[in-house]
Amino acid sequence: MFDIKRMNRNPIFQVDGYKICHIDQYPKGMQYVHETWTPRISRVEDVNHVVVFGLQGALGELVNNFEEYFFKQPIDEVIADYERVIKEVYGRTNPEFVKNHDNSHIRKLHSLGYLPIKVKALPEGTLVPIKVPAYTIENTLPEFYWLPGYLENLLSAYVWGAMTVATTANTFKRILLKYAAISSDESKVFMQAGDFSSRGMTSPESAYRLSAGHLVSFGVSATIATKLYLEAYYNAKEDAMSYTPSTEHSVMCSYGANELEAFTHLIANVHPSGNLSIVSDSYDFWGVVENILPALKDKILKRNGKVVIRPDSGDPVKIVCGDDEASNEFAKKGLVQSLYEIFGGFKNEKGYIELDPHIGVIYGDSITTKRAKDICEGLIKKGFASTNCILGVGSYSYQYVTRDTYGFALKATAAVIDGKFVPIFKDPKTDNGRFKKSQKGLVAVIWSEDKKDYELVDNLNPETIKAYEGENYLNDVFVDGKFVRLRDLEEIRQLLTKETYRVYGV
Repeated sequence: MFDIKRMNRNPIFQVDGYKICHIDQYPKGMQYVHETWTPRISRVEDVNHVVVFGLQGALGELVNNFEEYFFKQPIDEVIADYERVIKEVYGRTNPEFVKNHDNSHIRKLHSLGYLPIKVKALPEGTLVPIKVPAYTIENTLPEFYWLPGYLENLLSAYVWGAMTVATTANTFKRILLKYAAISSDESKVFMQAGDFSSRGMTSPESAYRLSAGHLVSFGVSATIATKLYLEAYYNAKEDAMSYTPSTEHSVMCSYGANELEAFTHLIANVHPSGNLSIVSDSYDFWGVVENILPALKDKILKRNGKVVIRPDSGDPVKIVCGDDEASNEFAKKGLVQSLYEIFGGFKNEKGYIELDPHIGVIYGDSITTKRAKDICEGLIKKGFASTNCILGVGSYSYQYVTRDTYGFALKATAAVIDGKFVPIFKDPKTDNGRFKKSQKGLVAVIWSEDKKDYELVDNLNPETIKAYEGENYLNDVFVDGKFVRLRDLEEIRQLLTKETYRVYGV
């Protein structure tokens, strides 16, 4: 029988294999390594800034995991596991390495009892331009020069996804704000897009980290664990996220073809008040719109709360806004117009129609930024407010990305060897896109009045960087195992709102 208890969660094993070798490969006399985390390129049209987010949570998880699975464990057990893994992983390819590799650095770290690193970062919620670093990491004790590079894998895996999703969510928000400004109340946008991505993520941990990136811009998520993550690492308040009771196909299909019974029971008995989302395309979506909803009109309009109709298949734009080529009259009009004709509504101050507050629409299948834009434009074209449709953003948009979407990388830019400061960098001649060239030396991020944006200053040393004290936006957030600056979720949201207006004008 397999021994599942042998799964070791010690963070010293959560690295690429070559990290273990590097302590043996650095030059003798190495005392210090400084590395920068930078979005080096954008592969998304019209996005040239990324949202700084996720580092605080990453460092929090990092500290907790080291404390629980490394520092609190008996040193003899830690070293025994380390030596066994080294032997079994590297023994076939390089037995000489196994024989000569020294584990004293692991012993020293365990004995120290904390992570001797310093992390400087831009405030979370900042929109940082491509090629400008979002944070730096360095060791604070000479004998642990190997640690900044060693932690690359963990920090990268924690942070790149959160920053990428936060940037995508910010793009969704900009789109929704643009059309709400034309046709509705912009304050409704905060609740107009929900995170539906959890089941499409690679792990439960990825799900809550990435959902947190969504919640920097919006207030709705179906990923419940995100609430606990944000409370733990971002001091989130009790109202930081919301979700509406919703049905799924297993619920609807359990009633068989008697959809009138299902809808009636749900809105009258199970959820007699409050908001409720009902998936409505298990059999015949337009049949529901044509037959079921009119039959329940009085019950829905007398109910204290909103019944939200959720189509879940087909072309989202055509279903919400209408399909001129459809043979069914309701499909031709689209869901929003059909619901207006059944339940009524009103014209808002901007002259656009809003549905009666007892009925609503949500679409959560394969929503992209383009489809969000097309839905908003389609509704406005027909005279309806863009906020009539709530969007559920799923893993198609939030997981169909990679670290290379924005070219994130943590790269060494400076070292101290035998007491001498040495600027280091990479600049591959074969890099046709010229995005892999790293910064050089110590770095600062300052405000440029000419660009009206943040800009990088690199090739600095311990003396020249002093000239930027007071104007360097890279400030200490974490030193020697402890946070020196924490930001709560609401503070980050407020900063991102200001930054979005600064960069994009919305």
